[in-house]
Amino acid sequence: MTDGIEISGAAPSALIDAFADNFARGAELGARFTAIQDGEIIADIWAGHIDRNKETPFTDETLCCIYSSGKAPMAFLLARAVSAGALDYDRPVADYWPDFAENGKEAVTLAMALSHQAGLCGFPDEMPPEDWINWDVICSRLAAMAPLWPIGSASGYHPQTVGFIGGEILKRATGRSIGETLREEFFNAAGVDLHCGLAEAEMARVSYMQKPPSAPVHRQNSRYTEIAFLKPWSAPARVAREDWMAAELPASNMHGTASALAEIMHPLANSGVDLGGRKILDEDAINRALQIRISGEDLVLPFDLSWAAGLMANNFGQFGPSNSAYGHAGFGGSCVVIDPEKRLSFAYVMNKMSPSLVGDERFIRLANAV
Repeated sequence: MTDGIEISGAAPSALIDAFADNFARGAELGARFTAIQDGEIIADIWAGHIDRNKETPFTDETLCCIYSSGKAPMAFLLARAVSAGALDYDRPVADYWPDFAENGKEAVTLAMALSHQAGLCGFPDEMPPEDWINWDVICSRLAAMAPLWPIGSASGYHPQTVGFIGGEILKRATGRSIGETLREEFFNAAGVDLHCGLAEAEMARVSYMQKPPSAPVHRQNSRYTEIAFLKPWSAPARVAREDWMAAELPASNMHGTASALAEIMHPLANSGVDLGGRKILDEDAINRALQIRISGEDLVLPFDLSWAAGLMANNFGQFGPSNSAYGHAGFGGSCVVIDPEKRLSFAYVMNKMSPSLVGDERFIRLANAV
């Protein structure tokens, strides 16, 4: 117990102090932080509650929605397919998904799609927001759509659609969706507690998520931001919570633990070696996954960004103090980081959302401490 906060697990004292400080400031309801270095867990701590009345403790089995932090494990699964020879970052998406070539998208490569250069940040025309949980409907719309800006000319964050693009490519190349891959090859096989499309048995472990006190600060006067985030149909709506949790939305509704998130990403930081000591990524695939594909002012997010194939480089301290870090954040605060130079991965999940899109203050305190 630290300053009245009962913290479970183990971590260096500076990290425990930073974690406790987040609770002492009133910034947390429940949270977990895990760090892994050189294949060894060096920190894994959790505290708080999973319900608004603070009656049920947050445990090491609690699942949290990680929102856009799920784009990081999607990038890892695609890197694994590249390493296995099933995919190539520089080949057109249409080589795997022929219909995607419609309306001038034949030159969009896998790397361009994962670095948000495809011009498909959302749907400009009105649609039923419940369509987002219908995989085939969304993929058909994306295949038929024309890019909203010249492909390859700029990045424009694709908050929902990049998950369908990456997921459809993976399914066509490997025969398994992202949800099926996580369930069969990681959760069932190795206990990695990360899910895209929850089974009913796991839904009972999902924490209540306290909404942020205010809306995030978006880019102003941007048509692309409006399409990506602000239209009534920009995100799933008018669906039951259970149906949303059961759907596969790789870019926005993965559920998991901080431990699972740090573990699944660790091979990208550890020369391709997982926690079991198995080499599951080759060095060339890692280098290509982390190659910066585009840098500059993003057309959707209010930041200058440097995008690799699905991960951001740490170019303004959003992932802590290390210049060699890459990562991805989720709306509300969750985040996962890899640092190949330090052979380090770490992740933070929580159930009290802030208005943060990236660089949440709670996470930054933990990143600085670790």
